[in-house]
Amino acid sequence: MRDQLEDAHQHRDDGYGRAQHLNKVELPKRFYKDVGVASVDGGFVVTLDGRQVRTPGKKFPAVVPAASIATAMAAEWAGQGEFINPATMPMVRLINSGIESGGAMVPAFREEVVKFAAGDLMLYRAESPQELVCEQELAWDKALVSIARHFGVSFRPTVGVIHQDQPRATLDRLADSLQGENLLTLTALVSITGLTGSGLLAIGLWNKLFSPDQVWSAAHVDEDFQISQWGQDEEAAERRAMRRVEFDTAVAVLDAFRS
Repeated sequence: MRDQLEDAHQHRDDGYGRAQHLNKVELPKRFYKDVGVASVDGGFVVTLDGRQVRTPGKKFPAVVPAASIATAMAAEWAGQGEFINPATMPMVRLINSGIESGGAMVPAFREEVVKFAAGDLMLYRAESPQELVCEQELAWDKALVSIARHFGVSFRPTVGVIHQDQPRATLDRLADSLQGENLLTLTALVSITGLTGSGLLAIGLWNKLFSPDQVWSAAHVDEDFQISQWGQDEEAAERRAMRRVEFDTAVAVLDAFRS
């Protein structure tokens, strides 16, 4: 369980880390003037000077099924200056990542979300100090009850970081709830899961049990408590702001598919 919690915290900075890496790479010059959105078979594409955009690695057509997603991608392309900086294009990066992963990754993406839910952030509580214990209870107990009632399941929260198995029926029900979801929806859910360290919050968000702000707040109970005790340094604040941009981008994808 300790390994998974550490992995979760590493994933929370994935967006920031990618952006930092991209900032160090020599950036290509902007090669286009006009940006547009076009309707094609299967959905919508971004066009640069009339030519359809493809993914950078496998050169797949970047076709998305929702106009709002294509519009957001187009805005990121249009917002580039003399150079193209992928670090400032979170929607483009998220969609390209999903498309290049391919449909074969759908089962693995579902499994990733449920794996985090099985050792979820909200299921492992602090022993002390009492102030943090109370903050966790206030933020997480109601969330767990909402999920349990919605899906008709139960959870086994524990104190400390020693692994606690969750009921098999609970995990199976959560996995079943993701059956039939498309590649880009699951791409967004995996992103949210990694950024928050919580598969349960991601599933709850998708099922409209929580607002995005409620999810973000619940995911940062421990961090906010530490800030209240010791203050926040500038680099940590920057990382959190970058994670929030990645989070909001993934939420926008979910909203597009709800529509």
